[in-house]
Amino acid sequence: MTNYNPPLSDINFCIRHLANIEEILSFDAFEGMEPEDLEQVLEEAGKFASDVVAPTNIPTDQQGCRLEGNTVHVADVLADVHRQFVENGWQAVAGDPEYDGMGLPSTIAFATAEMLQSANMAYSLLPMLTRDAVAALEAHGSDALKQQYLPRLTSGEWSATMNLTEPQAGSDLSAVACRAERDGDQFRIRGSKVYITWGDHELAGNVIHTVLARIDGAPEGVRGISMFLVPKFVLDENGEPGERNDVYATALEHKLGIHGSPTAVMNFGDNEGAVGYLIGEENKGLSHMFTMMNHARMEVGLQGVAISERAYQLACSYANDRVQGRVPGQDGKAPIIHHGDVRRMLMLMRSQLEAMRGLAYMAASMDDIEHNAADADVRASAGKRLSLLTPVVKGWCTEISEQVTSLGIQIHGGMGFVEETGAAQYYRDARILTIYEGTTGIQAGDFAGRKILADEGHELTALIGELRELCDSMQSDERLAPLALAVHDGLAQLEEGMQWLIANGTSSPAAMGSASFNLLMLAGTVLGGAYLAKAAAIAISESSSASESFGKNKLATAAFYCAHVLPRAHGFLAAAMSDADLTMAIAADSF
Repeated sequence: MTNYNPPLSDINFCIRHLANIEEILSFDAFEGMEPEDLEQVLEEAGKFASDVVAPTNIPTDQQGCRLEGNTVHVADVLADVHRQFVENGWQAVAGDPEYDGMGLPSTIAFATAEMLQSANMAYSLLPMLTRDAVAALEAHGSDALKQQYLPRLTSGEWSATMNLTEPQAGSDLSAVACRAERDGDQFRIRGSKVYITWGDHELAGNVIHTVLARIDGAPEGVRGISMFLVPKFVLDENGEPGERNDVYATALEHKLGIHGSPTAVMNFGDNEGAVGYLIGEENKGLSHMFTMMNHARMEVGLQGVAISERAYQLACSYANDRVQGRVPGQDGKAPIIHHGDVRRMLMLMRSQLEAMRGLAYMAASMDDIEHNAADADVRASAGKRLSLLTPVVKGWCTEISEQVTSLGIQIHGGMGFVEETGAAQYYRDARILTIYEGTTGIQAGDFAGRKILADEGHELTALIGELRELCDSMQSDERLAPLALAVHDGLAQLEEGMQWLIANGTSSPAAMGSASFNLLMLAGTVLGGAYLAKAAAIAISESSSASESFGKNKLATAAFYCAHVLPRAHGFLAAAMSDADLTMAIAADSF
């Protein structure tokens, strides 16, 4: 078992050069902040993740969660972890100072989240969902709700959940049946929600549920859904948790992975009805919830990066320690890292990990620009870019995390298939990432339908144009020219796929559904490669004696990706453009 070493060099590099933190710090909201100050914050966050949180990962997985009566118990080691997390202000990094937040860029909070996720992904879901609820409440909550709830949610003293799914309403939220009955200025919520992450626990003083429900008399379908805040404890006249609300966890799911995260069935209003407060406008709940969901989707994509990092570190350690076989030209047996196929797998892990991280951090920086740039056009442009890339970050990064964590097991051989090394846990934990917060199929449909077809490809065309200019600037350097050529080719595949979709995506009911997954994977593969190539170009241009190895390694990693991963773009394009009838050729009753 290896310790977690926060990859601060690569994280700081991505923040400086791909997220362009200096531009972000030029905004009025971050006046007086310097990149060096933020690097110190990240260094401390890394220490907390590695020294305090990471040692709890295996005990948390082994102990899991249990429900006794109406009380949810989580792993014992998490109580002290969460106490230190809140006391040290890690929940509040990007929080609004008006509500006791630190007011740092959200990109910095994104980086602290990566390290926390690598250290203990099951625990990291608790602060993640709280951050996402804060975003929704800031955007849509009344002043009264903000004043009552945001300070303690921002600090982490209270936690939050997201309640969408019902037994009959998963991906199809038009089927939501949870009801909201008017009761003066408040509502009484009745119904059941399933798969609620951190639905109940005793680490926080209150658990604030964001709930989709239908007000009596509301229209059918998604047009009649509203969003509510339902606290575990109703606040008294002093704003303190008072009476227990009529909301309880009635069961916990027994899962493949993330054992330390309680995934609950939540019942609302089995007795007098759960007290709830409307967030935003009536019947606008789904659009309000998407504020929270889009934040969550970016962070789940980041989880793909984080769990891949942990699997990669473990695989590197094992490959250096495990002595097996001989290397031609050398005497005696050697560690397996000297074998070509093992090195191939490690490079696949490393290159895809760095491509994912580059794309994710670049996309995450758009949130800071969208909310803080002085120019309205700049804000709008950043919002469009973030909207385009969110399904790619969520869908592609999580799909690749399955591959990376699987390779981690393969490098361990038989020891990877047993729990002793820890490699199996990362694979188990990664498997949920392509499912929750919208499956890969949903992300692919969103990318193809809402982000390309609805936009007629304008935003993606603009991004492709920017990256072609990047490639052109790299052509004069013989070290970078092969990368530029490979990325150019990938961008051509992506553009062709986009144009095919615009021309054919609505030709039949099956066309877009058949093509969308491969288009999503095409986009992630190409865009990830483009930002990895950009990173390599920057790294070698600023190489000094202190950073020479970093630049050389970044170039080598990018070159491997361009040779071994980018060619997959051709396959994704061919699959996307194949006859949709092939997908539907076998009758449903023949499966």
